[in-house]
Amino acid sequence: MKKVILICAALLIANVSGVALAQKGGDAKGPTAVIVAPVIKSEFADKIEALATTKSNESVTITADRSEKISAIHFEDGQEVEKGDLLVTLDKSQEEAELRAAEALTVERQSSYNRAKGLSGNSALPKATLQARLAELRQAQAETEALKASLESYEIRAPFDGVLGLREVSVGTLVQPSDMITTIDDLSQIKVDFDVPSVFLTTLKPGLPITGHIEAFGDREFNGVISAINTQIDPITRTIKIRGVLPNEDGILKPGLLMGITLSKNVRQSLLIPEEALVKRGDLNYLFLISEDGKKITVKQTEVKVGSRQPGVIEIISGVKEGDRIVSHGLTKIRDGAEVTILAQEDNDTPLDGLLKQNQKSNQLSDGTP
Repeated sequence: MKKVILICAALLIANVSGVALAQKGGDAKGPTAVIVAPVIKSEFADKIEALATTKSNESVTITADRSEKISAIHFEDGQEVEKGDLLVTLDKSQEEAELRAAEALTVERQSSYNRAKGLSGNSALPKATLQARLAELRQAQAETEALKASLESYEIRAPFDGVLGLREVSVGTLVQPSDMITTIDDLSQIKVDFDVPSVFLTTLKPGLPITGHIEAFGDREFNGVISAINTQIDPITRTIKIRGVLPNEDGILKPGLLMGITLSKNVRQSLLIPEEALVKRGDLNYLFLISEDGKKITVKQTEVKVGSRQPGVIEIISGVKEGDRIVSHGLTKIRDGAEVTILAQEDNDTPLDGLLKQNQKSNQLSDGTP
């Protein structure tokens, strides 16, 4: 259902009536010119609106585990990486030398243990000596393994698949454990946390659809679902925090954007009309239905029961049926049973002035007017 541009009632009636009179050559006592719209049946849902800030699915600041100089950098700004890719190598020349020495000592003690084991089999060497050689070998092996494990901390790797941020260091930089080297974000999907009044708690559940809008991207919609609902309600605001997840296959969404969230609940098929077609009198609501009897077109004032509202659209619970035509413009000069002439019927895309121009052009063609 399109949103029709609102026009001052006086100008509207003057314009449409003037067009009708000009086309028919009649006077002010003739049928009132109106624009109509069909009652349509479409998917409809109650809406809850909130604001959220976009977050990465996963986000980590890359730092070093020890104080050391950087000997090599293996990435570029904004590079996509996979889990385990090498990002930075710290200077490990001293540790590598210690490892070589430990490996040599392990080889020597392995040989010493093998000799002792051979002699022990011939009862030429006490059993206690063999056990001492074995203990020395195991100590050397343990030291070698410890140095190998320590050397792994000199290589900084990607913790998961993601996109790297800006590089904050250079080769030769002495980094401390708290120094930021870069960031990595998993942008395959985006998380949004937003607050919803607790009165809606019973209708909230994981899997409910949400739609996001960001001013920078115009009318583009980002569709996702609720992934989790917090276990606690804020005792001050009486709201509950909801987490939603939005797919981000093209990577256009970035962390930190302000996003308007629309949460749809109680999705259903409903009868819908343009909001400007509704006439309210006191506590009652009315529509003017089009009735055709031969060549005569009249309107019938019909009471309706109204449901939920959205910008430009009203849900009708009862009083009309799908396909009924109702007056949407020209309401100020009609009454129950009045005769009317239809200038145009609204569709989903054409604005009001476009409808009038189409109607005028159609009449000109039918009259043979160039």
